[in-house]
Amino acid sequence: MATGKDLPQDVGTFIRDLRQTAKISLRQLADRAGVSNPYLSQIERGLRKPSAEVLQQLASALRVSTPAMYLRAGLLDGEGQQGVIAAIAVDPDLTIAQKQSLTQIYETFRNENARQAADDAAAAADAGATVPDPATGEVEVPDEDAAIKAELLKTQTTSTQPEEKP
Repeated sequence: MATGKDLPQDVGTFIRDLRQTAKISLRQLADRAGVSNPYLSQIERGLRKPSAEVLQQLASALRVSTPAMYLRAGLLDGEGQQGVIAAIAVDPDLTIAQKQSLTQIYETFRNENARQAADDAAAAADAGATVPDPATGEVEVPDEDAAIKAELLKTQTTSTQPEEKP
């Protein structure tokens, strides 16, 4: 059984290792998977990130399970639970163009939500409000005594300064 240290670092390396183990050329794999030779080369070198549909085609051409390929590409979690992108990719009722569109829309929504959460947290921190940590859901409670002391210190500093006479 392969351990985490034994596994390649990215999906491109994983695909190249599988291809070399199967003793087939890059061109042969590209033909079997229905992708262009240059595109497959870019995937193997880590220059391109393949879609779930292309991963499915490569898995079939390499005779490995699609979930194994999705796992390596980060489309499945460690327990094998399918993510939204993987579910879109295997839906037989969608065309390739529809799958690509849905995947792009989904990723856009996720990126926008992450960006909005970061903006909300920054705005709340600037305003001194407490917001839940997105990762843990915990709320950091500010030290009220420290806040009161800071306010008193600020008040004392301004009241002890001599007033200017006109």
